[in-house]
Amino acid sequence: MPGKIGFVSLGCPKALVDSEQILTRLRAEGYEVAPTYEEADLVVVNTCGFITPAVEESLDAIGEALRENGKVVVTGCLGARPEVIQARHPEVLEVTGPGEVDRVLEAVHRVLPPDENPFTALVPRGVKLTPRHYAYLKIAEGCNHRCSFCIIPKLRGRQRSRDAGEVLYEAYRLVSTGTKELLVIAQDTSAYGVDLQHRTSEFQGRAVRAHLTDLVTELAEMGAWVRLHYVYPYPHVADLVALMAEGKLLPYLDVPLQHASPRILRAMRRPGGPEAHLETIRAWREVCPELTIRSTFIVGFPGETEAEFELLLEFLAEARLDRVGAFTYSEVEGAEANALPGRVPEEVKAERLERLMALQAEISLEKNRKKIGQVLEVIVDEYGEEPGQVIGRTKGDAPGIDGRVYAMTDGTVKIGDIIRVKVTDASTYDLYGDAVGQVSWRPNVLMVQGA
Repeated sequence: MPGKIGFVSLGCPKALVDSEQILTRLRAEGYEVAPTYEEADLVVVNTCGFITPAVEESLDAIGEALRENGKVVVTGCLGARPEVIQARHPEVLEVTGPGEVDRVLEAVHRVLPPDENPFTALVPRGVKLTPRHYAYLKIAEGCNHRCSFCIIPKLRGRQRSRDAGEVLYEAYRLVSTGTKELLVIAQDTSAYGVDLQHRTSEFQGRAVRAHLTDLVTELAEMGAWVRLHYVYPYPHVADLVALMAEGKLLPYLDVPLQHASPRILRAMRRPGGPEAHLETIRAWREVCPELTIRSTFIVGFPGETEAEFELLLEFLAEARLDRVGAFTYSEVEGAEANALPGRVPEEVKAERLERLMALQAEISLEKNRKKIGQVLEVIVDEYGEEPGQVIGRTKGDAPGIDGRVYAMTDGTVKIGDIIRVKVTDASTYDLYGDAVGQVSWRPNVLMVQGA
């Protein structure tokens, strides 16, 4: 065997997919994955570099790997700024950028040569870092937007969509081996295929266009839950909402709105404003009343006045979004917004964030309490602490960022099962209830034996 590789994966789901690709290639060459620093012959750290706290977390993780193991290869978004890493940790063996799988393998090969035996270096089934029952499906890399607060285009380049056939064959493989939920991701999911001029490619003997509507229509036919993330509110999103109303897609949209003040949005180089946002949201909800809308917002952006922040609160009070994430503005090296005048003091940022989240907590609690007495479908992610308790998510909850459902069962429910839960209680973000049945899952694909 060529050796054992330790792996640390940081950042967003898009980075997690990169980690899966690297580990799949390493496993294909006969490398083993070590569970601890002590057992590893070398450690790969996949970093995040989106905001300053993420940069510090990545640098700390690199430092820990160096202390505990000594042989470290760095990749990921922060790897696009090697001078930052090498200034803090000059002893790293190699620094590669995001998606540079071949360079990671070359760095590993220099320290741990691969096994040349064709009987031990066999291509395995793809490595997944998520539980068996859900998987992230990355449909594009990079981004064409030039948001003033973001450096993702500098780190990951312009948008590069995958052909529809390639994505669909990957999804088919995932569902055929037991994946029940596909989480579709990209930097700008709505723009999927624009760079390909929506060209067609082959899937199971037919031509499929590289367009988000066409792609998710095909995904829906496989029978798994299909959840959309990072959806910019382009006009064709209305077609996706119609598919949600038909039950083909999960009634869930992750739409990064970022703010409500027209002036702040212009400074961010983002579209919209409160009236436009509200009109779009009302139109979506008219088509699909059960739609869950998640969004993220930045408070304390340079130049944000108290009046503009109040406008954001007024928008949230009227929009009554189901899920909200909020962050204080953080300067990132290379972001053009850093040069804008009117820097907001950190204490003001923190106070505004607290007020925003307090308002959203009231909205979330009210929405959750209205679910008491309802029976909801829940996909089970883990076992709870009490005997017979499981923890899962509704169709309106994505893993890791949204609420959870704590349900009491008869003890026969397994992780990955989809069950019906009668809600008996609610807190600000979570639901509680009792399992009252199980949903039979029959995907429309040929299942791999034993899956």
